[in-house]
Amino acid sequence: MSDAKTSPVLVTGGTGRLGRLVVPRLRDTGYDARVLTRQRNRDSDDVEYVGDLTSGQGVDSALVGIGTVVHCASSTKGDVEATRNLVRAASNAGTQHLVYVSIVGIDRFSSGYNAAKIAQERATLEGPIPARILRATQFHEFVAQLVEWGRQGDVAYVPKMRTQLIAARTVAEALADLAVDPDAVPGPVLEIAGPREESMVEAASLLVAERGDPVRIEGITWDPLYEAGAALPGPGARLAGPTFEAWLAARNGALSHPR
Repeated sequence: MSDAKTSPVLVTGGTGRLGRLVVPRLRDTGYDARVLTRQRNRDSDDVEYVGDLTSGQGVDSALVGIGTVVHCASSTKGDVEATRNLVRAASNAGTQHLVYVSIVGIDRFSSGYNAAKIAQERATLEGPIPARILRATQFHEFVAQLVEWGRQGDVAYVPKMRTQLIAARTVAEALADLAVDPDAVPGPVLEIAGPREESMVEAASLLVAERGDPVRIEGITWDPLYEAGAALPGPGARLAGPTFEAWLAARNGALSHPR
């Protein structure tokens, strides 16, 4: 059986928005971080394993000798079978710990993607491997994606949502730290959120104004629960900056003064 404190850490979805930030954080703490991805990146120096969690192909070989798995892989469908395959293969490989990233508030919904994520949480926690769930609020980076999804001509329709936006890098650091020291914070399900409540519509308006994009932002109802605060964290959540406005200003400054 692997020793989780000395064995490599495997990051599923390690080339995605979140996973690619988890990997260097782990390496900065001295861990051998490896990547499971659906398609090899020929320009990457990472130790990569190509595997398909949904079919299970290539997953067993990727888990040989792995002490901890950080599960960042996701799909628009919220693939429950993929998580079950991962838990099964990790158990067979003797993996000792699993960390899964989820979404704040999904337990308040009963259908669609959120319901699928809840099923993935259950598959993780009910499996034979000790597991922790880190629920995060919506990423700062998600605002631009929502604007593009809702763009129709000179208008972009953005969901009316109360949330506490957080930087993907901040969540990645928390995931990596949890993988390194899973017992640092008690409880199977933890929450992390931005430092203050923000409106998704207002954040989108700020984004396009900073870009000089003439598109007009209009709020629409995705689900009344979002407007009622279902995506807000509970009182025990860890709060971490920066705010969306500060993040956007820092990002734009970096783009204006490339190194």
